[in-house]
Amino acid sequence: MSASKLKVVLTRRLPDAVETRMRELFDAELNLTDRPMDRAALEAAVRRSDILVPTITDAIDAALIAAAGDQLKMIANFGAGVDHIDVDAAVERGLIVTNTPGVLTEDTADLGMALILAVSRRIVEGAQIVADGKFEGWTPTWMCGSKLWGKRLGIVGMGRIGQALARRAKAFGIQVHYHNRKPVPAMIAEELGATYWDDLDQMLARMDLISLNCPATKETHHLLSAQRLARLQPHAILINTARGELIDEAALADAVAGRRIAGVGLDVYENEPAIHPGLLGQANVVLLPHLGSATLEARRDMGDRVIANILTFQNGHRPPDRVIPAMF
Repeated sequence: MSASKLKVVLTRRLPDAVETRMRELFDAELNLTDRPMDRAALEAAVRRSDILVPTITDAIDAALIAAAGDQLKMIANFGAGVDHIDVDAAVERGLIVTNTPGVLTEDTADLGMALILAVSRRIVEGAQIVADGKFEGWTPTWMCGSKLWGKRLGIVGMGRIGQALARRAKAFGIQVHYHNRKPVPAMIAEELGATYWDDLDQMLARMDLISLNCPATKETHHLLSAQRLARLQPHAILINTARGELIDEAALADAVAGRRIAGVGLDVYENEPAIHPGLLGQANVVLLPHLGSATLEARRDMGDRVIANILTFQNGHRPPDRVIPAMF
């Protein structure tokens, strides 16, 4: 490889087309095993790379950043969330941090809507009955779920994904409500027919469906605490496609066991990949293996955004997806 090429270390396996382009443009070091790097491997990576390309499975904390070599200039995250990166420490060290927003919006919103449908209409439970050979024919009172038309959906976090989910929900005849740090522009609220709540507790107590679509920060850790979960109506359904840390998972398991919530659909977990045992094997709980951005198109687009950010930096310009602490 040419000595003029940036040394780029990828911590995980990325789509073939992305890796091939990385090899063409940079001195790219691939992770062909696709196993998460342990701490020692990450420390070695930040000591030899000009650009580190991590994923959500990598803890890029202050200690790791302090251990980096002077040649490290950029952390180009493969993914939209950066809660696994100490952005403050990176900026203090003079490192540029980027992410890949936008390209996974529609796919994550699709999955959120899929979870709403799956839980409310008991789709996974029904499919398992058929797979187990236990379907004995239709009856009027068996396997009844709940309709969606006319229900109220409370979206927590009305960013790109929250708005995309709201558009899907509106098409199903669902009334859209939301809690956000501030109201969305009036034109968007009018398009979505969305009602703003500045008080999260007040909104939670009145919704039939709740979807979490906000980032994980110090302020949003256990946003749905035991106290807030107790505010949900017994017929409510809770969906989380954002970050597992937003929910006190032990408290949620207690609510499920006590039948204080009608249904749960999760794609992310507080201690991922571990899942609280109280949530496993429950008929009214649908658990997915972090599929939010898991489409071929989204993953390729994420890789393209990583490459665009690195090239922009290499050419002496501000990367389009630069992340700074003030964003959080």
